[in-house]
Amino acid sequence: MSRIICIANQKGGVGKTTTAVNLAASLAAAERPTLLVDIDPQANATSGVGLDKARLNHTVYDALINQVDSGRLVVDTGHPFLHIMPANADLAGAELELATETGREQKLKFVLAGLAEQYRYIIIDCPPSLNLRTVNAMTAADSVLIPLQCEFYAMEGLSQILHTIRLIQKGLNPLLKIEGILLTMFDARGNLGREVAAEIRTHFPEQVFETVVPRNIRLAEAPSHGKPVIYYDITSRGAATYMQLAREIIQRESGNA
Repeated sequence: MSRIICIANQKGGVGKTTTAVNLAASLAAAERPTLLVDIDPQANATSGVGLDKARLNHTVYDALINQVDSGRLVVDTGHPFLHIMPANADLAGAELELATETGREQKLKFVLAGLAEQYRYIIIDCPPSLNLRTVNAMTAADSVLIPLQCEFYAMEGLSQILHTIRLIQKGLNPLLKIEGILLTMFDARGNLGREVAAEIRTHFPEQVFETVVPRNIRLAEAPSHGKPVIYYDITSRGAATYMQLAREIIQRESGNA
């Protein structure tokens, strides 16, 4: 049975897609069959594993709107144990097309239900906004992983996403949990990053991952080569960090089993 983790934060530029792509790749590298689901019309997760989003026959849009069987949408990334359900710009129109449909918040949940036996982990990359696509992801997910940039306004953004999670728990998915808060873009050379990290850990001592994602040039370069960082430069700090995050998630799950 799959564990479905959505990567969500309404703010852009916090490392959300970087985390979705590299966590999925790292879980797959640990020989856990993993499906990456891209529900962002920018489709950066899709291109981040090497797919040309302009040449796709089917995307997650077709499952949400046209009821295309989910199995037809899954694409092999060429990396062992890692598949993707890709996206492209067509997904931008899904918001309006779903608006008047009954059960519109649960469309993705039913799409993924048919794949639950095939993957150990399903990682959903959400758009940088709290819209109907993000609501679909949270309704389908077992948990939410929140990337949080170590910057001045971090707490303000965190309060918004936590409020949304509480609303989803009350109305659509009472079993939804917080997988953890992942500190990203950490720069140890300055005081601000350390101060923000300390404040977040003080307020959420049980929910912040031990893993902290540093600013790393290899992480920034890997998407332009269409590769997760572990396949671009396995020796980099970025690769080591996301492998560590994957281990932490696996170990947390084992401890809760």
